[in-house]
Amino acid sequence: MILLRRLLGDVLRRQRQRQGRTLREVSSSARVSLGYLSEVERGQKEASSELLSAICDALDVRMSELMREVSDELALAELAQSAAATPSEPVPRSVRPMLGSVSVAGVPPERVTIKAPSEAVDVVAA
Repeated sequence: MILLRRLLGDVLRRQRQRQGRTLREVSSSARVSLGYLSEVERGQKEASSELLSAICDALDVRMSELMREVSDELALAELAQSAAATPSEPVPRSVRPMLGSVSVAGVPPERVTIKAPSEAVDVVAA
């Protein structure tokens, strides 16, 4: 099962780490407890829209950018999950534009190749 809160936490953690910032720094800027922010990053707590807004402000990241990255990861996780179940199923047209620009986290350890008419993309667990 794919958990949205886990994908969201992974993206938030990567954003924070890209900036070289600590949980303490971001939690202080966002005015949220360090423990709660840690639980959100680990996918153990569901973050409210108000909390996500505060975290995005603290990270100086647009919420739309955060959600786009989460959406891309969710699409790839769903593709990997369906490919593992039915390997001959074609890639849906709505997903094809996203295939070239997304990092993958939480994909099963086996390698999955997704082929579209003009491209072939290898999805490998990080």
